[in-house]
Amino acid sequence: MDLKTYIAERRALVDQALDRCLPKEEGPAGEVMRAMRYSVFAGGKRVRPILCLAACEAMGGDIEQVLPVACALECIHTYSLIHDDLPAMDDDDYRRGVPTCHKVFGEAMAILAGDGLLTFAFQLLSGVSHNAGRRKSNPLEATQVIARAAGVHGMVGGQVVDMASEGKDVNAGTVRYIHTHKTAALIAGSIQAGALIAGGHRNKIKAMGHYGEALGLAFQVIDDILDIEGDAGEMGKATGADLRRKKATYPSVYGLEKSRGIASRLVEEAIDSLRGFGAEAEPLRAIARYILDRKK
Repeated sequence: MDLKTYIAERRALVDQALDRCLPKEEGPAGEVMRAMRYSVFAGGKRVRPILCLAACEAMGGDIEQVLPVACALECIHTYSLIHDDLPAMDDDDYRRGVPTCHKVFGEAMAILAGDGLLTFAFQLLSGVSHNAGRRKSNPLEATQVIARAAGVHGMVGGQVVDMASEGKDVNAGTVRYIHTHKTAALIAGSIQAGALIAGGHRNKIKAMGHYGEALGLAFQVIDDILDIEGDAGEMGKATGADLRRKKATYPSVYGLEKSRGIASRLVEEAIDSLRGFGAEAEPLRAIARYILDRKK
């Protein structure tokens, strides 16, 4: 399949939907809405929403029904980046090739913009209706999956352990905990949510979960490698930050070559999870291969 065209088309769908649904920059609180929109439209690959759409399609679902979920996922992801870039956390000046939210709008407004995006995401999720034509469609369970992936049992918990581990000698178990919670949880949740919105056999939804868990961890292992070997201009952010902050990463525990091997095996595991699917899941297989070879 032509993955480049597929990604471009799905990204355009998500961007159009985000532009329609995000609050407009108006009224007494217009500044926070400007900050929210600035960060959402600063760039980004839209990996999580595209995976959500692809999972829904692979299950035979309606892409229009799942678009609000895809938008909610991008809002949650962007909120996490805004807060991650703050001086109290990673203190980054650039994200996606442009100044970070707090550099443009100030720290207080950046915190509020992140809060606004997170709460708006659940406003979107609460409006997703059950598809009467597919009795096993489950928007409530999809919302629960995303909430868990974003909270203390997922992204927030992973960030806590990530910050606590800086500058310390950590073992492989700690690094895996950080990565599976901070990054992989929301990626896996994106895929599971798309499958749940579509509805279908529980075994297939479970297979989607296995795919997401393996792919999400592979994504972060590759991110660790790119922080060492990637091109800052192509990535839109400074490289070498993990080394400077003495972050717990796969290369810091396993070295570069072994980390590449781990990422490769995880991608193979993700693809193998889809063996019960036919051509309808080809975009998910192609995305897994793309993530292994990505340069940014």
